[in-house]
Amino acid sequence: MLKKLFASLMPKPKSRVKRVELGPDAHRIDPERVDRSAARVVATLREAGYDGWIVGGAVRDLMLGLTPKDFDVATNATPEQVKPLFRRAFVIGRRFKIAHVMMGADTIEVTTYRGAAGESSADEHGRLLSDNTYGTLAQDAVRRDFTVNALYYDPISQVVVDFVGGHKDVAAKTLKLIGDPETRYREDPVRMLRAVRLASKLGMKIAPTTKKPIALFADLIKNVPPARLFDEIQKLLLSGHAVET
Repeated sequence: MLKKLFASLMPKPKSRVKRVELGPDAHRIDPERVDRSAARVVATLREAGYDGWIVGGAVRDLMLGLTPKDFDVATNATPEQVKPLFRRAFVIGRRFKIAHVMMGADTIEVTTYRGAAGESSADEHGRLLSDNTYGTLAQDAVRRDFTVNALYYDPISQVVVDFVGGHKDVAAKTLKLIGDPETRYREDPVRMLRAVRLASKLGMKIAPTTKKPIALFADLIKNVPPARLFDEIQKLLLSGHAVET
């Protein structure tokens, strides 16, 4: 309690995030490989006056010349604002509310920009129990797990936006956590497993600052609900890179 009190009295450090925009010649994403359903979701959000970006692993994979398995979209619209814009859309989740937009056989996951999580939303180990505090594009970027997953692509202007140096880590094939490793692993211990899975899948090296704390905080995995842990273990073994993992 005293640590939390002193932390609240300390001046907050100024954000060091810097917006970098990459054009087609820099990111080299082939627009023909961008999922049309995801692009339509972005266009619909923009027409309604909201932001819309393809985000995360899809952008990372496109920059690596890979074919993404899923396409996710980030926006400043809340799930409740997203739902009426589409004929088939559903708000799901409790801990992490999102919208699922159905387009034919495709399901596009639409997430609202996340802001800073409050201490009241975490348990005694630091694991987030609720994450429905909304924020800005820049705040959303620093809330994501790895730098290579915090890239935003606009399929209309074909620009990639980066706040955390993710494009450099994609080029260097380095997997690096955003922020303080202890805090990020405590927020979601599954990130330790994801680091191993993504490094194996993408042929990336795990940055020392991201790799070393895993042994120290391995016990935190016991705090993860069994159903979620089972889902992640399946991904470790059934994603086509089980031996490397």
